[in-house]
Amino acid sequence: MISLMKYALSNTRFIGTFNYSSVISHIMQLLTTVPKQGTMQIRITSADDMWHLSQIIAPNDVLTAQTERKIKIGEEKAAITRRKVILSICVEKVECSPHFLRVSGKIIEGKEDIPAGSYHTINLEEGSAFNLTKEQWPRYQLERLKEAAQEKMLPTIIVLFDREEAFIALLKRTGAEFLSHLRGEVPKKRMQTKSKVSFYQTILEGIKEYDKRFKLQTIILASPSFWKEELLKELKDAELKKKMILVSCSSVDENAINEVISSPQTKNALTASRTAHEMQAVDSLLAEIKKDSKLAVYGLKEVHSATEAGAVRQLLITDAFIVANQEKGTYAEIDMFLRKVDNSGGTITVVCADHAGGKKLAGLGNIAALLRYSI
Repeated sequence: MISLMKYALSNTRFIGTFNYSSVISHIMQLLTTVPKQGTMQIRITSADDMWHLSQIIAPNDVLTAQTERKIKIGEEKAAITRRKVILSICVEKVECSPHFLRVSGKIIEGKEDIPAGSYHTINLEEGSAFNLTKEQWPRYQLERLKEAAQEKMLPTIIVLFDREEAFIALLKRTGAEFLSHLRGEVPKKRMQTKSKVSFYQTILEGIKEYDKRFKLQTIILASPSFWKEELLKELKDAELKKKMILVSCSSVDENAINEVISSPQTKNALTASRTAHEMQAVDSLLAEIKKDSKLAVYGLKEVHSATEAGAVRQLLITDAFIVANQEKGTYAEIDMFLRKVDNSGGTITVVCADHAGGKKLAGLGNIAALLRYSI
């Protein structure tokens, strides 16, 4: 999780209807209030934090961190060495990977022998600490920080299977990460088998191994027909059985994972899951579009008009759309939308483009909104 170690600010104001007490109660020992303007010091303690931070660190922010920089020593025939230095850069570009962030921009403050105005890239990874300064902290970004600072999503796997194959996936904030694909054949119901180890036992051995590795909180068994109930009969470990939730699905393939995530049983079990929250938001949007109630719009032009009218109740935008505009240098317009929605009391949901909900939103132009009233 991201630990908000301390902050410095010159002007503090509370905004909108955001429940700041929920932040304070969770991290009272670290914060006494939350800034709308100023600097936060952030420490990355999980690879999952990279995705959150890629949506928070934006162009024109000032990022200060320890980094390595090539420095010349001496005048004539100067030797070049790499040193660890503390630099402040004005952010221009953010690149995200599962294990690190590359933040690039112009140096605005550093050692005397490092010229201001030259470019530098700071690599942030698990364990990195840095200061992030914004002229204004939007409410949706504070909510994202609050979410990232909360206790991590409890380890959960989905085991999707039938009598011939099984997929095991680890649920993460950004969706499902496939761990293994097993093939076999479970004997038909009430039929004997000469095989020493049934496919059920192979699946259960895999579950036990992942339970040992991840210290699982929840195991979601998903299958068409009666296969999940039959597998559960094979399990003798009472403690492991307590972690299991049974979910029905229509097929067994990689795409069926999204069906399982969207099921009511899974949503109830994963109330802390960002994926389920995002998919539910997209489903609500699609339901309004289908009703043709005039309370949903999609596409940049339509969302722009609704934002200008102050009619946006909830704005949905894909993370890929944010990153693409940052890379093209057109993020300022998107940031304006987000800030206007934020200032008018609307909510903002950043949807991961990799899961089914994100792909549906991408098909609508990557940005959409639910409205307070038709325009």
